[in-house]
Amino acid sequence: MNKGDLQSFVKDRRKRLGLTQEELSYKAGVGLRFIRDLEQGKPTLQMDKVNQVLKLFGYELGPVSVNREKLANEER
Repeated sequence: MNKGDLQSFVKDRRKRLGLTQEELSYKAGVGLRFIRDLEQGKPTLQMDKVNQVLKLFGYELGPVSVNREKLANEER
């Protein structure tokens, strides 16, 4: 996964559910500006608000190894 994975994940899930950014912001209890920033990959976002959005999709933020590709190759 790369830097844009979170933004791509949220945008894809939103579109799969047929929601506009405005509808998602309302359902998640965050501002429309926050959803736009999230989907555009703003590097500084409040984790609690990101989790509010992810909760709608059944997910939450968690620790991910920085060297995921290297670790995946070593496991093979």
